[in-house]
Amino acid sequence: MDKDTIFFSNRLISWYLTNKRNLPWRSEVSPYHVWLSEIILQQTKVAQGLPYYEAFVAKYPTVKDLANATEDEVLLLWQGLGYYSRARNLHASAKYIVKELNGVFPNTFLSLLALKGVGDYTASAIASICYNEPQAVVDGNVYRVLSRIFGIETIVPSSKAHKKFKELATLLMDKEQSGTFNQAMMEFGALQCIPRNPNCEQCIFASKCVALHKNAIHELPVKKKKAKVTKRYFNYFIVLSDTDSLVIQQRLDKDIWHKLYELPLWESNSALSKTQLKEIIRETPEFAELDSSSLQLINRKQIVHKLSHQHLHTKFWIIEGDMPEQASIPIEEWKNYAFPTLIEEFLSSFLVDEYLSFI
Repeated sequence: MDKDTIFFSNRLISWYLTNKRNLPWRSEVSPYHVWLSEIILQQTKVAQGLPYYEAFVAKYPTVKDLANATEDEVLLLWQGLGYYSRARNLHASAKYIVKELNGVFPNTFLSLLALKGVGDYTASAIASICYNEPQAVVDGNVYRVLSRIFGIETIVPSSKAHKKFKELATLLMDKEQSGTFNQAMMEFGALQCIPRNPNCEQCIFASKCVALHKNAIHELPVKKKKAKVTKRYFNYFIVLSDTDSLVIQQRLDKDIWHKLYELPLWESNSALSKTQLKEIIRETPEFAELDSSSLQLINRKQIVHKLSHQHLHTKFWIIEGDMPEQASIPIEEWKNYAFPTLIEEFLSSFLVDEYLSFI
């Protein structure tokens, strides 16, 4: 290691040991806890993810406990975090560890990559933190920190950028403290070298930072243009019947919210009026036993639910009749099922505040 490399690593680790947050998966390092925290914190900030981590550890203290749960139970505990494929992969990997690996957690970078939902970043994090294998992590924080300090203008994310930043991070890494170095890099990006308005005057790398000297902090890292947002139009039905039950269905197509539950749905190409939806109900066989004349709109203003590349323009309707081909549950049991946040929030409000006025 040359002097500049040693300077970078030592200064970064020293900063981390002074400034790191007291997070539960750091106090007693175990591969199960680190893996769980990394999966939860993908696409999720620590403040939002921490309660979920604590809930999972409390309910499933070991990987065997997680493996023995049903997928529905895991999805229900995950409810509200989004990106539900993470939960399905987490559960599938737990079962793989217990059944195929006799409950022994993989202990190398390459063997960790065999776990469903674990890519280069997560495998690098677990391998370095738990087994001190010198695998550098590369995520949004690493892109931001290194691109600014070293003035790297490669567009991120991309395979070219990943390779370049992984090589640089590996070069800078203290191989004797690889886990600490990786955590320091991520923490520095999360607390100090933040996306907007970082406090550069207090930065330990101010004298070395190319972006600061070139007044280019907000230009780095150079990012790909955002993908076009797709608009979708959802019409959900609360079906009133004589049984005080709630008609629900499980999303089984390869689409958003796979394996989660929802209300009966009609998706359209544009927003529908009441008259238009009545006509659809009359002409659609699966709605044959619904009384279109009873149709009422519940939310006067459509709800726009924003996902990463989709905006769901949603209306909730109430209608009388039956849907014998669909599952129904006692209304009081709806919280035992994993619904997307959009529907969970609606049901929480509607069933408490308004349902009785319709029956």
